[in-house]
Amino acid sequence: MPLALLVAAVTVIGLDSPEVFAQDAAETAAEVVEEVAVEEAPAEEAAAGFDAQDYNYTINSLIMFVCAVLVLFMQAGFAMVEVGLNSAKNTVNILAKNVMDISVGVILFLFIGYALMYPGAPEDGVYPDSWIMGGYLGAPSAFVGADDPTSGDFSNSADFLFQVAFAATAATIVSGAVAGRMKFGAYLIYSAILTGIIYPISGSWKWGGGFLAEMGFQDFAGSVVVHAVGGFAGLAGAIALGPRLGRYTADGKSVPLPGHNIAFAALGVFILWVGWYGFNPGSQLTYAGGANAAATTYIALTTTIAAAAGAIVAMLVGWALFSKPDLTMALNGVLGGLVAITANCDRVSQIESLVIGGIGGALVVLGIVLLDKLKIDDPVGAWPVHGLCGVWGGIATGIFGDLPDGIETVGAFITVQVIATVVICAWAFITMGALFFVLKAIGMLRVSAEEEQAGLDVSEHGMQAYPSDALAGQAVS
Repeated sequence: MPLALLVAAVTVIGLDSPEVFAQDAAETAAEVVEEVAVEEAPAEEAAAGFDAQDYNYTINSLIMFVCAVLVLFMQAGFAMVEVGLNSAKNTVNILAKNVMDISVGVILFLFIGYALMYPGAPEDGVYPDSWIMGGYLGAPSAFVGADDPTSGDFSNSADFLFQVAFAATAATIVSGAVAGRMKFGAYLIYSAILTGIIYPISGSWKWGGGFLAEMGFQDFAGSVVVHAVGGFAGLAGAIALGPRLGRYTADGKSVPLPGHNIAFAALGVFILWVGWYGFNPGSQLTYAGGANAAATTYIALTTTIAAAAGAIVAMLVGWALFSKPDLTMALNGVLGGLVAITANCDRVSQIESLVIGGIGGALVVLGIVLLDKLKIDDPVGAWPVHGLCGVWGGIATGIFGDLPDGIETVGAFITVQVIATVVICAWAFITMGALFFVLKAIGMLRVSAEEEQAGLDVSEHGMQAYPSDALAGQAVS
């Protein structure tokens, strides 16, 4: 109902102010790219030695670098959200996990993951030798190839920085789902395996030219490839760990464990929203020229609309269910809208992005309620935001998005999107679930009850984030 009211209101406004929605609902960033004429260098520039290849390479590389920095800055956003929505006595542990996610991720992606994820698309149906199993498993190799401005669209170095930030994002999503009770050593093992092996393999199936790409699967910036992978890995971890102490009573009644600093959580969401302008528009990958500039900024527009719609609908749904406008629901609604639009931001209209983001906001609230009913403890809502909305983003691409080459009907497109989404989510959930349960079986997964009660800052790191605050935790008995 809140979503229907929101869409109806926007439609009325659009009828009164046609300039606001002058762009036809069917027009997308892909169409913009086709319609904008290619600009040719003036004769005098050519005579003066103007080099279009060098110009395009420079613009693309520098903008990609800026976008990589924005995505990297999202680590700060994730850290603040997780810190704010958890107990003060686990702050150091949360920050340590976020630091190690990017640090371990860079090293593992450099030595294994980068080449594993981008083996190359097939030519005339034949996969290059950089695949061990064509379309399914790439061949790992270390380090980034040398840059050559005379060929290629952008710097290999900039591309690595951009892609490794995505890998770290997938890993960091899990941190929130397992907060407050997981051993730090076990988390490091998980982070290394996800960024070095699990994420790159499933990523290669789409972005590396693998079998899902050949099917026609579309995921522009990673609703499924990045966010759903992290969300379902986090779900597996939360199930293996079990709930935090005191989260449920002996008779199964839910006991809320509120975060210690909602201001941090709100700051983190705003940081993530800003960082998403590197995540989604940056995934255009080439920005030089009018066509690419139009596509990149249109992607930013649909991203913004979806985030705003997600916040409003999550707030309204939470208000209806809990009788109060819950800020944390609105904050997660922003993220849910952003995750949902990430797969399709390049190929949906403004109205469609409003609907996609609004449904994402509603799903966040419903997903949090569902996990509570199932007694699965996810302290920050990582699975509802990234897992559930990631799945929605993948399917919504088939429902609303322009048909890709080789797919002729909406039904066929939805089928491809559903199959690919299920495959990637199952891959992350099963492989990470196996890892977490192995760690649990050998006693490496969860801290003791005494250590959890004292707080992981003291028990795992021997320090406190707020030494003068009694909430920081006590000595381990």
